[in-house]
Amino acid sequence: MDTDQLLDRVAQGESSAVATLLARHEQRLRRMVNLRLDPRLAARLDPSDVVQDTLVEAHRRLPDYAAGRPMPFYPWLRGIAWDRLIEMTRRHIDAERRSVRREVIKLDLSGDSRMILVDRMMAISATPSEQALRQEVRDRVQQAIVQLPPGDHEVIVLKHLEELNVPEIAAVLGIGEEAVYSRYRRAVQRLHRLLSSE
Repeated sequence: MDTDQLLDRVAQGESSAVATLLARHEQRLRRMVNLRLDPRLAARLDPSDVVQDTLVEAHRRLPDYAAGRPMPFYPWLRGIAWDRLIEMTRRHIDAERRSVRREVIKLDLSGDSRMILVDRMMAISATPSEQALRQEVRDRVQQAIVQLPPGDHEVIVLKHLEELNVPEIAAVLGIGEEAVYSRYRRAVQRLHRLLSSE
């Protein structure tokens, strides 16, 4: 049964459809939370808690969503998790510091997530003779990715780390699908230019 069919059942009041729908997207949501969780929170916050809080909130809000379906389901669910991550960041980090960071919340990638992104953006050598160059190439790609403007960086993260499809990326970013294609194409071109200029 696909997501739309499950949402039809949710709209009809079937509670088992709610559980099935949320369970189907739990691993994908967990991957996003693990990628986006601020490393400074790792000692104090378990990603599973964020996922569970998100699922509880989604369960509460799902009947309204199912009735109107303003966007694809996963971007809606991801948005709840994103809001929860921002809330946790404010509570655990910004409240302690009482700094200017309270005004602008940006969820960055952990070091491991950055390296996964680098590996996915480059063709990694498999032959022994090319292994010596691997770390140098990884370093160059990582530096280039970090230099991308935030919008370009985000579209690459959404596509290659969160593995969202174009309609999902469009819903998350609040732009049209053609704009997603354009932004992604521009991001890759900038990345190539940055790598070529080194």
